[in-house]
Amino acid sequence: MKIEVWSDFVCPFCYIGKRRLEEALDQFPGKNIEIAYKSFELDPNAERNTESNMHEKLASKYGRSLEEAREMTQNMTEQAKMVGLDFHFDSVIPTNTFDAHRVSQLANEKEVGKAFTERFFKAVLTNGQDIGDPATITELAAEAGLDRDEVTTVLQGERYTDAVRRDEAEAQQIGVQGVPFFVINRKYAISGAQPTEVFVQGLEKALAEETETPVFEDLSSENGAACTENGCEVPDKK
Repeated sequence: MKIEVWSDFVCPFCYIGKRRLEEALDQFPGKNIEIAYKSFELDPNAERNTESNMHEKLASKYGRSLEEAREMTQNMTEQAKMVGLDFHFDSVIPTNTFDAHRVSQLANEKEVGKAFTERFFKAVLTNGQDIGDPATITELAAEAGLDRDEVTTVLQGERYTDAVRRDEAEAQQIGVQGVPFFVINRKYAISGAQPTEVFVQGLEKALAEETETPVFEDLSSENGAACTENGCEVPDKK
């Protein structure tokens, strides 16, 4: 089974959704389930080195007061606690995530995409680190298992730009309006940080289909010649 996940590292519900998917996967030990992490930018035009905080960004984006923005983040913080996550929105740094996504493509190539994704979510939403900063990206990527020199080479050039754009174009093609967005076996979609039981139901359905004996529709006519262990039967000419 393959599960594709579109997400952005500055997206609180993406981290919550990731953890709920993992809770669901814990109920299927021993199953061969591949997770493929895909790039998605919530704000491709976001600036780097911004001095604004998450509350100010949310207040500006939704036309709310700072107090209302704090209420929004408090709700997300409580949801995060329910799955063992510790969000600190006062220290979250809004930034451009494009370079982080480019390096995430390298992580996927080196088969450390899971560790990379987890490390970057925690860096943003728990530790308040700036993943728009090349030095920070390099440090975090190394902690996830990537080679520092290779990460530096990626950041200094344009490598993996096309890979990020392909992920984003694919998301648009299949109708992704927001993240997180999960696709199971290219057949079932789960949008948003759904309850764990929703992921369990999706996994059960997909696994059941994989183990079902195919039922074929017989399209044969009476004129088909065939051989069996008893010999070959030639149909009558009509």
